Amino acid sequence: MPRPSIAELRPVVHPAGVKDRRSGEHWGGRLYMREVSLRVTRLLVGTRVTPNQLTYVMTAAGVLAAPALLVPGIPGALLGVLMVQLYLLLDCVDGEVARWKKQFSLGGVYLDRVGAYLCDAAVLVGFGLRAADLWGGGRIDWLWAFLGTLAALGAILIKAETDLVGVARHQGGLPPVKESASEPRSSGMALARRAAAALKFHRLILGIEASLLILLLAVVDQVRGDLYATRLGVAVLAGIALLQTLLHLVSVLASSRLR
Repeated sequence: MPRPSIAELRPVVHPAGVKDRRSGEHWGGRLYMREVSLRVTRLLVGTRVTPNQLTYVMTAAGVLAAPALLVPGIPGALLGVLMVQLYLLLDCVDGEVARWKKQFSLGGVYLDRVGAYLCDAAVLVGFGLRAADLWGGGRIDWLWAFLGTLAALGAILIKAETDLVGVARHQGGLPPVKESASEPRSSGMALARRAAAALKFHRLILGIEASLLILLLAVVDQVRGDLYATRLGVAVLAGIALLQTLLHLVSVLASSRLR
């Protein structure tokens, strides 16, 4: 079969609402990656490549961000950004191929969530190991590796808190949660949530944002000639992860999602 044109692909793989999903579409996808992924999807829809195979490769790319960040200096930070961007690209492509080929499965949804967990965790663990200065020739300071792992645990717990809402509702015999149910019932919690959404500090512990921050800090470290900025960044992200884990749990309990 001849390859479909971009005009033929777009309405099928980018149906209305895909780019507007509140929690299902990253700003990078809306801003630029969906246009890139559309071209890659066009090359793949005529092959035997399956959506699940793409999801496996996507997950591998996200996990490889951790060893990439162990390369010292700016090159390692750049390589980490590259692996996370490849993850984002394939995260777009696997769903687009699934829509075109009509190959949907619960296994694919599950694998996609596992990939998201692993990518975020890998970036933060790699960040902590990077701050520990494994190849510096001096004493390895494992405190930073611990803080990076702590940040990764927080990032995973936040995703789990969201996903477990669906598990709890299913086991309770309730239908899937509606978007409006995520709004806090108290005015104080609603105000706190709007403030957090405006500041967007919580996004720094997500793999894509964290990788860009790591690159920025690597540039600062290159100028300074030490790892001060990287280590400060690890400490800040660990604090954000712990705070956000608690605040997100309170937000879930204060909303109507479990009712």
